[in-house]
Amino acid sequence: MKNMKYGSLVFLGLMAIFFINSVYVVSQIDQAIVLQFGEPMKVIQEPGLKFKVPFIQKVVYYDNRLLNLDPPAQEIVLNDKKRLDVDSFTRYEIVDPLKFYKTVRTELQAQSKLEEIVNSSVRNVLGRITLKELLSQKRSKIMADISEAVKKDAAQIGVSVAEVRIRRADLPIEVLQAINDRMKAERERDAKEARAEGQQAAQQIRSTADKESTIIVAEAEKQAQILKGEGDQKATEIWNEAAGKDEQFYEFYRSLEAYRKSVGKNNTLVLSPETDFFKYFKAKIQ
Repeated sequence: MKNMKYGSLVFLGLMAIFFINSVYVVSQIDQAIVLQFGEPMKVIQEPGLKFKVPFIQKVVYYDNRLLNLDPPAQEIVLNDKKRLDVDSFTRYEIVDPLKFYKTVRTELQAQSKLEEIVNSSVRNVLGRITLKELLSQKRSKIMADISEAVKKDAAQIGVSVAEVRIRRADLPIEVLQAINDRMKAERERDAKEARAEGQQAAQQIRSTADKESTIIVAEAEKQAQILKGEGDQKATEIWNEAAGKDEQFYEFYRSLEAYRKSVGKNNTLVLSPETDFFKYFKAKIQ
């Protein structure tokens, strides 16, 4: 009785192990290949509970979602010998699990292979164009050529590529530094030229201003001398006219002018009182 009970437990255990090894589940995000002694027997792409031969067959699962590949940036030499650090990314999915298994086996190896395909296609396409073309409206056509080349090669490993995009394309650091240094030198040269031109223009302005100032002052002095001459002439004419009308008054005024100029605090005159020079003083005293 005890032996029968023990035998039943062993049988049930074996059946459980047998059942567990004969059942597998394919989720909605997976697809599977059933292998028998390493050889693929069938491909399962529908989710659900599935059965296989226990202990003989095993299941390999692959993701059926859209996956991302983000390889490191690589240096590309363009057709015009310009160097760029190109950073790209790719979106792909496994559409042929059987071909995928036969060519790359694992998703890790597939990413490595796909990275080689993407880098090679980017290098080949960009190597035929110039930097000017890459920055022009031809960029869309260039990206389409890269995607087409990647899709063609990726199909050989059972992968469908949705898109390939260049996230950024920068000049290498040493090239950027050289460009910055050259631009800085050009700006400094332009600044020196601008300062020199400014100094030259300032000197010309100062010279012109000095010249014009000299001309204006000379012209003003000329006009002053002319006016002064005219004034002296007019004064002489007035005095002559006044003298002609009253000779005694003119003689008296001229004597007063002579007194004012000759008689002062520090002037000493030794003259005879009888001289005609003081005749108007005598007239005042009398």
